[in-house]
Amino acid sequence: MKRFRSPSHFPSICGPGSLSRRAAIQSLVGGSMIYPALLGDLLAEGAADPLAPRKPHHPATARSVIFVFSSGGVSHVDSFDPKPELARLAAAGKKLARGESRPSPWEFRPGGACGTEVSDLFPEVRNCMDDICLVRSLHTDHSDHSQSTLQVHTGSFTVPRPSIGSWVSYGLGSENANLPSFVALASQPTYNGPTVWNSNFLPPIHSALHIRPRQEVANIRPAAPASVQARELDLLRRLEAVAPADPNPMVAARARSFEVAAGMQLAVPELYEIERESPATRALYGLDEEPTAEFAWQCLMARRLVERGVRFVEVVDRGSSGNWDQHGNIERHEPLARAIDRPVAGLLRDLKGRGMLDDTLVVWISEFGRTPWATGTGRGHHSAVFSAWLAGGGIRGGTVWGSSDEVGETPADDPVHIHDFHASILHALGFDHERLVHRHNGRDFRLTDVGGRVVEDWFARA
Repeated sequence: MKRFRSPSHFPSICGPGSLSRRAAIQSLVGGSMIYPALLGDLLAEGAADPLAPRKPHHPATARSVIFVFSSGGVSHVDSFDPKPELARLAAAGKKLARGESRPSPWEFRPGGACGTEVSDLFPEVRNCMDDICLVRSLHTDHSDHSQSTLQVHTGSFTVPRPSIGSWVSYGLGSENANLPSFVALASQPTYNGPTVWNSNFLPPIHSALHIRPRQEVANIRPAAPASVQARELDLLRRLEAVAPADPNPMVAARARSFEVAAGMQLAVPELYEIERESPATRALYGLDEEPTAEFAWQCLMARRLVERGVRFVEVVDRGSSGNWDQHGNIERHEPLARAIDRPVAGLLRDLKGRGMLDDTLVVWISEFGRTPWATGTGRGHHSAVFSAWLAGGGIRGGTVWGSSDEVGETPADDPVHIHDFHASILHALGFDHERLVHRHNGRDFRLTDVGGRVVEDWFARA
């Protein structure tokens, strides 16, 4: 499947025409164009076309990222990190230093030809392990939801900074002039709300467009006929042509914003035509079945977005309520896993079948794991070590990196800090994470702050 590349894929609505001064003012003020004030502000800071495609520092193995975030803290010792020692200790009546040993209620079984063990929570993903690099030694710096969610997205657990998706948009631009470079697909916000999708001190155009599952983007359908919009844009161009040689950048940005909005009005409705997908594709994701329907829509939309040149798509599982934060009953993980297992596996299989997994990096992560000891019948927050995985985009599949100790409490081998994780994602996209910087308040900032190292062994070698 060849990806969409050309910004001219959609026809321009701009064309010759005439419009009286009175009619132009009435039409523009009446709101026949979407988002003019918002997009004017977004485009004002930065280059004339801040989303123009740009080259990274070195040859990339990936050109886009799908970042699947399961909010609330998925238990690593119940999903991707088997710990038979927990069962042995519980059977012997022995406790851990911090409390009662809690063995997993789910069986772990080998998946794929590689034989990587994954629990029965994720049987479909388990069958995809030959394409996955599983990291069992990830850690962050905070065990509260808000702080750790912030760090997983921005590299900082204290002060909000630009999202990883914003950094990618800032560094690469977009391959489709009619769509944003960064999109968040979420039924509800995560902890910290839209802060985790925000560009912060980067130009605002690099913030995410938030799309709710099965809901149309607000104001995407024109309030006036396309012929009227075409004349409005033509008027703006003619006014721009007679402007001074060095116009106010806010004026130029406002004019450009109308063109961006018009492009989205053409591109987004076509993007939403999921009914055109084949019955086989719909079944692959579980689009027409419960409980997978909603997350299947998100995963399928993520594929359609990267297929059309969007650089970074975040797919949020559950948000800040009704999520994986199971202090009282760890078995609540089962329905949550059932809702995402098939859609995520379907995404990997669909990308691979279309030849898109080669240059699309798929990431799955939670803000932290959960304790190997019990909190009632559940588990507590645990940021000292947990699991995440990557697939596609040059990643060596069928591999496991690092390990936790025998009960899953601390890293045992090859620990990976979240800065290392981010540095490696940027590396796949062609960036030296120490050189992707933005000067703000007299200091050069980067996603990885003053740390981070690329885990070279995650990547396939030619």
